[in-house]
Amino acid sequence: MTFPPRALRHRRPRRAVGTVLAAVALLAASGVTGTTAAGATASACPSVNGQWAAPGPFAVSSASNGRGTTVFRPTELGTLGCATHPVVLWNNGARSGLDRYAPLLNHLASHGFVVAAAEGNAGTGGPMLRGLDYLTTENGRAGSPYQGKVDLANVGATGHSFGGGAAVDAGADPRVDTIAPIYPLAFSSGSRVRGPAVFYAGQNDTVVPPSTVRRTYQQATQVPALYAEQRGADHYGIPGLHGPVTAWFRFHLLRDEQARGLYFGPHCAYCSSPSWSAFERNPRAQAVPGT
Repeated sequence: MTFPPRALRHRRPRRAVGTVLAAVALLAASGVTGTTAAGATASACPSVNGQWAAPGPFAVSSASNGRGTTVFRPTELGTLGCATHPVVLWNNGARSGLDRYAPLLNHLASHGFVVAAAEGNAGTGGPMLRGLDYLTTENGRAGSPYQGKVDLANVGATGHSFGGGAAVDAGADPRVDTIAPIYPLAFSSGSRVRGPAVFYAGQNDTVVPPSTVRRTYQQATQVPALYAEQRGADHYGIPGLHGPVTAWFRFHLLRDEQARGLYFGPHCAYCSSPSWSAFERNPRAQAVPGT
């Protein structure tokens, strides 16, 4: 038995009552309690058949809006079977600019996401959320290339180091459905996050040691939360996370069921993968069905 990943979130319902009640029944049958079901429809975007680390099918463009956000996106929005595109919010590390992270952000855009990347180095979610505000306005503005093409009902957040902490902070916003912070130095408690979360740590990271990331993960008892410690990685092992981060967001924001079994179920692939020096799931995550 399966259910949509949005059914795991803490936020107001957006769908019809019948859909919500059905999702609630599925949650009860799966032993996941204490959540607000908010059903979701399957994405029309095609699967990439498990090729999470390979470039996606979209050509990519990027440009600054001149107000603190650079948007990385599919060049031709609304094509290749995707009527609309989910949003991923990004924030930089404390001493890095977007040029360091462009490979990851272009990779996500190639998989069909519209990435709103904060251009500064704030450790809070405000700049990321201003990027979401911008896309919200553009999605409704006549003549905008984004008009009607942005899936504002499916929003994720990620970032690196200081920016990973900002993603944790942004996860408290009701518009953000899921987070995947990378080696996060969080000043906001994981207890404020409202949707499923995976916290990536680097086994050999001396800037933000694994114990710091694990502490934030352990605070997030109210949602399905996972701790993934990347074997052998220092503070800049981001290229090795392109596939895992993409799979996480494709599952939660694009309903790509092929990615479910990597993180969830009794036989989850990452649970025993040598890519991780530690891989943990809290009780809520353990209750999410697999494939």
